[in-house]
Amino acid sequence: MPLRDQVNADLTAAMKAKDAGRLSALRMLKAAIMNKDVEKGRDLEDAEVLQVVASLVKQRRDSIEQFSKAGRTDLVEKETGEITVLEHYLPPAATADEIEAAVKAAIVETGAASPKDMGKVMKAVMPKLAGKNADGKAVNEIVRRTLGA
Repeated sequence: MPLRDQVNADLTAAMKAKDAGRLSALRMLKAAIMNKDVEKGRDLEDAEVLQVVASLVKQRRDSIEQFSKAGRTDLVEKETGEITVLEHYLPPAATADEIEAAVKAAIVETGAASPKDMGKVMKAVMPKLAGKNADGKAVNEIVRRTLGA
């Protein structure tokens, strides 16, 4: 079943169950997918829908950081609940070991030797982690540590 259809089915189930938190997150996801459809001028493929979901999760994490600084625990809880719903649609997260292995392979592949080569290594690492949910910050941190920056 295409991801878009899965979101619609889950939206319907949340409506029937009267699950307000889940319903809100799914409506937001459906709206984001529809906006991207209009922007592209066609229906999105599953890989593109995953990118939309990943960007929404990233936005929520950034919001949580800001709300935590402001002491708004109510909004932190709301955003955390939305992340939980959205992560259901993402592939499993890459483990630290998988990220490290991809980073080491990319360093060998690019011949990187110093922190100046970080951009080249990041460009080589991210495609190796395709199909996995890899947080860019975590990857960046491991690359930085491995290159000795």
